[in-house]
Amino acid sequence: MKPLPSLRSDEEAEAFVASADLTDYDLSAMRMVQFEFHPKSERVNMRLPKPLLDAVKAAAERAGMPYQRYIRHVLEGATGAKR
Repeated sequence: MKPLPSLRSDEEAEAFVASADLTDYDLSAMRMVQFEFHPKSERVNMRLPKPLLDAVKAAAERAGMPYQRYIRHVLEGATGAKR
């Protein structure tokens, strides 16, 4: 399997995907990414016990995202809210 090339622009990425046979490449390190399109206009401030915040930060790290985005992701999943 070939490694994925380093692509420096959207145009390079589009050209690569349009012409490459992706079955020739190792995609095992790929992970799903969710883009956030809506502006964040509201603020929430809350106090948490340190062990809970530490657990949230650890879960966010395992998920590969910043902890505040992880909290938002969990809230969206719990409420069914649109992103």
